[in-house]
Amino acid sequence: MEDIFNSWLVEKYIAHRGFYNDKLPENSIGAFKNAIDHDYGIELDVHQIADGTVVCFHDDKLQRMTDKSGYLKNISCKHCLKEYKLNGTKYTIPTLQEVLELVGGKVPVLVEIKNTGKVGPLEEAVWELLKNYKGEYAVVSFNPFVLEWFKKNAPEVIRGQGSSYFRGERLSFVTKFVLKRMMLNKKISEPHFITYNTKNLPNRFVNKFKDLPLLAWPVESQKEYNRVVKHCDNIIFEHFEPKI
Repeated sequence: MEDIFNSWLVEKYIAHRGFYNDKLPENSIGAFKNAIDHDYGIELDVHQIADGTVVCFHDDKLQRMTDKSGYLKNISCKHCLKEYKLNGTKYTIPTLQEVLELVGGKVPVLVEIKNTGKVGPLEEAVWELLKNYKGEYAVVSFNPFVLEWFKKNAPEVIRGQGSSYFRGERLSFVTKFVLKRMMLNKKISEPHFITYNTKNLPNRFVNKFKDLPLLAWPVESQKEYNRVVKHCDNIIFEHFEPKI
C-alpha cells in the first residue's frame, strides 16, 4: 500500500455528502458534480434497497430528504428511485453505480457504509461495484465489523474507522463506550485511517492511533477549520469552502 500520509486522504479536502447547498441536495448528482467542478474529494453514504441496489442516501428514513415517508430499505427497485425527489428539487436518489460512472476517477471517493444490521450483503454489493472502478477510493464505517468484512474479503481496499462521542445516538452505554474509544481497531477493523467528529477533537482516544491519518468531520465553517486543523491530518467539510 502507498504511503497513506502522502495520499489523497490527507492531501485533498473532502466534501461531506458532496459539495451541496440549497439548490443541490446532499448525496445528489448535482452535489457530486459540484464537488468535481471544485476538485474536491467526495464523501457519500450508501445503503441497500429491497432489490439489493446500492444507493447514495444518508438516513434510514425518507422523511428528511424527500416528501415521502417510510424506510429507504423498503423501496422495491432501482427504477422506483426516480419517484423520490430530494428536497423538492429535480434531483432523485442516485445509485452508487451512477455516481461512480459520473465521477469516473476525476476526484477520489470516500464511501461510508451505513450498516447497523447483518454484515455481508451490503458490503459484498459495494465491493462488486468498486473492484473494477478505476478511480481512487476508500471505504469508511462506524461499524467495525463492516471493516472486518473488507479486511477478510477485500484486504486491498483502504478502510477507515469512523467514530465520535455518539451523544444523542440511540446506542447502549456499552456500545458507545467501545466505539468512542475505538477498542475494536486492533483486533477487528484494523483501519488504515480514522475519521472522528470535529466537535470531539482533540481527545485521548485518537492520540493512541497517531500512526494513522485522522480526518475530522464534519467541519462546518472556516472558524471551525482553523480550530481543528492543528489536531487532524485532513477534513471532511460542508457549508463553506475551506481556505488554508
